[in-house]
Amino acid sequence: MTTPRTAPSPAAPFIATRRALSRRRFLVGTGIALSLPFLDAMNPAFAAVTKAAVDQTPGGKPRRMFGICNNLGLLPEQFFPKTEGRDYALSPYLELLKEHRNDFTVFSGVSHPDVDGGHPADNCFLTAAPHPGSGGFRNTISLDQYIAERIGHLTRFPSLNLGVNVDRGQRSLSWTGSGVLIPCEEKASDVFRRLFLQGSPQETENQVRKLELGQSILDAVAGQANALKRSVGTHDRERLDQYFTSVRELEQRMQMSREWERKPKPTVTVSVPLDPASPREYMEKVRLMYDLARLAFETDSTRSIALLLDSVNSPVIELGETKLSDAYHNLSHHGKSEAKLSQLKAIDEWHMKLIAGLMSGLRDVREDGETLLDRTMILYGSNLGNANTHVTTNLPTFFAGGGFKHGQHLAFDRERNYPLPNLFVSMLQRMGLETDRFASATGTMRGLEMV
Repeated sequence: MTTPRTAPSPAAPFIATRRALSRRRFLVGTGIALSLPFLDAMNPAFAAVTKAAVDQTPGGKPRRMFGICNNLGLLPEQFFPKTEGRDYALSPYLELLKEHRNDFTVFSGVSHPDVDGGHPADNCFLTAAPHPGSGGFRNTISLDQYIAERIGHLTRFPSLNLGVNVDRGQRSLSWTGSGVLIPCEEKASDVFRRLFLQGSPQETENQVRKLELGQSILDAVAGQANALKRSVGTHDRERLDQYFTSVRELEQRMQMSREWERKPKPTVTVSVPLDPASPREYMEKVRLMYDLARLAFETDSTRSIALLLDSVNSPVIELGETKLSDAYHNLSHHGKSEAKLSQLKAIDEWHMKLIAGLMSGLRDVREDGETLLDRTMILYGSNLGNANTHVTTNLPTFFAGGGFKHGQHLAFDRERNYPLPNLFVSMLQRMGLETDRFASATGTMRGLEMV
């Protein structure tokens, strides 16, 4: 289908007499069904081969990042400690993590500057792009993809983008540098098969041929691309430059993918997980995704994972002996109802117990004399400081592992919040990436030191 004719542009009046360019017309004569200019959306998790050192840190230790967003957050009065520093008293929720007290830091008074809009802000949890509810909003690169672009070539999968009960096509934590949403993978069994089940020799060669065909397609359109650039305006040339940069990066990713296709996948002693039959089995889905993340890190299959827990899109969930009266989202609008608050507290406590299980599982795995938890940063939080009122300030934020000096409550001004993207800069530096900026960050996270 061709795009409609565009209105004349004040910046480029000569275009007014031209016929609007069809995204498919560009490929007439090639016999190739490829559209312009969003090729990066076809395979968004590519990894650019950059000068990031193969040894990510001076000691050559692999570092990993697991970003988790629960888009309905946690009850603030149950999560935030009332005291600060290293001698802080654990809050009711953090009591469920007391076994790991020295392995995590809790933050209060942090948020993403200018990220507003309530529920749409979950798309910005790992990007910190401002004003997601505005009409002209365009997202920016997410933290997991920033990492994948720089060190993703070191592993079979540059990144994994996972989801639980996700509203597909509308919600994701992962976004490309061009602001394109990367859909979440929601079936644990499919993720497991991708990670660990080896195809037959014939299937492997078929996949390699597909990758080679993809690169030949890019070669085929190169000549037409150069001709096209000479016939469009300045703004379009800039957009095409971005597009062909993505093409070059995709070519590099294809080359690396061919090499990985012929390498045996790691073997694990667990079976393919059984997918829960209903979105009501929300907590079981979360547990399975945590287990998959641990296995992916343990086998060094990837070093960057994002997981969106789409609580907004979840029905009345099953919670053991606790019977819930309403869907998760409706409960979050509790209006201070004691009955609803009690049910939300039970849900949140399940989340904390699952996080404790994730940390224990990572701690039990050894890698070169260290625990996997020592080398894995876990960021758990939300785009909402209070789901009842949809505020996007004072975000409940929990940060564990990864080789930092933990065991503290870093309390910032709950009215004039400290920028949460500063934590992202600290995380990137811990990954061995040389940067002092990400989104609206002003530096590294104050008070958080590396071991």
